Amino acid sequence: MSSSAVSSRDLPHPARDEIRLEGVLHALSDPMRLRIVRELAGARGELSCSDFELPVTKSTTTHHFRVLRESGVIRQVYRGTAKMNGLRRDELDELFPGLMGALLAAAARQAVRPGG
Repeated sequence: MSSSAVSSRDLPHPARDEIRLEGVLHALSDPMRLRIVRELAGARGELSCSDFELPVTKSTTTHHFRVLRESGVIRQVYRGTAKMNGLRRDELDELFPGLMGALLAAAARQAVRPGG
C-alpha cells in the first residue's frame, strides 16, 4: 500500500485548542447530530457508522458525521474498513466545563416530552 493511500484515509480533526464553542454549538444544533452524540455518549466505546440507524440518506449521514468531526465533537478513525466514531468528551469537558453534561441532560429531557 502506498503512503498516499494511507494518508487519504486519515481524517482531519481540529486540535484540542482549535475547538471553538460556536462550532460545537452549531454541530449540536441539528437534531440528527444531537442524536448521534447522545448515542455515542451512551456507548461504552467507539461505534461504527453502520451502528447508527438514522432516518436520512447515507450522504446526509456522512455530512452529519463530517460536521461533528470538523467541529471537534467526535473523533473518527478507520479500523480496517469500518469508520469508528468516538465522542471527544474529555477534551470538550476540559474546554467547556459542564457544557456536554448540560446539553445531553437537556436533550434527554426533551426526548421524553410529547413531540420530542
